[in-house]
Amino acid sequence: MGSVAKRGLQQYLLQLQQHPLRTKAITAGVLSAISDIVSQKLSGIQKLQLRRLLLKVLFGVAYLGPFGHFLHIILDKIFKGKKDTKTVAKKVVLENLTSSPWNNLFFMVYYGMVIEGRPWMQVKTKIKKDYPSVQYTAWTFWPVVGWLNHQYVPLQFRVIFHSAVAMCWGIFLNLRARTMILPKAK
Repeated sequence: MGSVAKRGLQQYLLQLQQHPLRTKAITAGVLSAISDIVSQKLSGIQKLQLRRLLLKVLFGVAYLGPFGHFLHIILDKIFKGKKDTKTVAKKVVLENLTSSPWNNLFFMVYYGMVIEGRPWMQVKTKIKKDYPSVQYTAWTFWPVVGWLNHQYVPLQFRVIFHSAVAMCWGIFLNLRARTMILPKAK
């Protein structure tokens, strides 16, 4: 069995080298799926909601993987691939002041409007209520992850590392973003 896992890892690394964007997008989609399955179970959903799951996979494949791929390339170009303490701190600050607020807001809008099918006014109300605490929590959690990522993880693995941690963060966001289904008026 160990040789199967080893061959699988070698094939994955080859795909990552030959097709980095595609591989990171698929990885983000798979990890988004795992995150959503766990979130659904933790929030008490008995039967897996496939539509929701597919929409979360779409979000990972179409947005999270590509966004992370290009973000890390741009950060490395801006800071010329340096890994000294001062440069890593600048990367972490820049990432947390730009992509973190955007990603959390975009996820909350996507979740409310696309996944839950809520009208904009309900989503806007939910964002006004919950976004500040979500972003505050992000600013207490992601800088540590960003530091480890920029300091110790090679560029080609940063999105994958980030996606793996984001799988756990996604569970938090899913549980936070989920709204109670209102009973239909009789």
